[in-house]
Amino acid sequence: MSWIDDTDDEDDEFDEADIRMRPNPKANRPRTKRRPAHADATIARVLGVDRGRYTVLVDEGTDEERRVLVTRARELRRQQIVTGDRARVVGDTSGDDGTLGRIVGIEERSSLLRRSADDTDQVERVIVANADQMLIVVAAADPEPRERLVDRYLVAALDAGVRPLLVVTKTDLADPAKFLSHFDGLDLEVFTSAQDEMPLERIGAALVGHSTVFVGHSGVGKSTLVNALTGSERATGHVNEVTGRGRHTSSSTVSLRYRGETGTGWVIDTPGVRSFGLGHIDRANILGAFTELALVAENCPRGCTHLPDAPDCAIIEAVAEGRLGPEGPARLDSLQRLLTTFGGS
Repeated sequence: MSWIDDTDDEDDEFDEADIRMRPNPKANRPRTKRRPAHADATIARVLGVDRGRYTVLVDEGTDEERRVLVTRARELRRQQIVTGDRARVVGDTSGDDGTLGRIVGIEERSSLLRRSADDTDQVERVIVANADQMLIVVAAADPEPRERLVDRYLVAALDAGVRPLLVVTKTDLADPAKFLSHFDGLDLEVFTSAQDEMPLERIGAALVGHSTVFVGHSGVGKSTLVNALTGSERATGHVNEVTGRGRHTSSSTVSLRYRGETGTGWVIDTPGVRSFGLGHIDRANILGAFTELALVAENCPRGCTHLPDAPDCAIIEAVAEGRLGPEGPARLDSLQRLLTTFGGS
């Protein structure tokens, strides 16, 4: 039996246009960087971060205020989100168990408190966003106060435009007068407390209406102070009798509300640190914190360091001539000390 093909040879030729392909919308859709506007996003305060999940406060200050667990959107995977941030949140913001919202953006920050691994590291690590005060906690003894570490905190605060405050604990163990004389030239409000007597009302009054980040060496009583002010139960530790070092108790940065008779504020507790790198600091921000000295510095030679060996420094000359009043020498000494600390010497 033979097969006879009686069709036209031209009909046997297939054109690519004759082949029907099943459309694949995903494969054929052009890639775009455009993202949804999320006009319905809710603004929330980031209270803490734990293993890729963020606790945020929604409808802050209203009767509907609630804590919500959220994650970050994929497009924010390279964005640092830290305690104190004002986040734009979408999805389920009911706060019910088992629900999870999503952060789709971060509002512009008013301040960033940062540190680097060491003075040569230009890579900054953001500690907290939108704080306007830093409360530095040191102990008069056990462990001994470290002037240079406090200087580093002060430099970081001045660089961030954050007002520094100082609390000296354990004053029943040692007189802090000599230590405090180190900071005579600074506009620094100081609180002192014995082990069983804290000026909670005075400190609390300074917290009202502010977001205050608490920093300090391990073992100085920072967590004890935070607990007393906020009613929280942050872990507290002790000082090793052999090394003289405190044990790290706060393992993460978290925002806690202070409620006082005259109002409320935010306490941002941070893990204790033994070093504070300043590789990211801008020298001009340190000088800018000394308003009257910065004004005189406008007459300094270009590139003036304002340090004792700086030739023709207008600030040094003004202090020597007494034009900056009786506080001039102490203010200049404080400026030079902080600039030296920033320089890593």
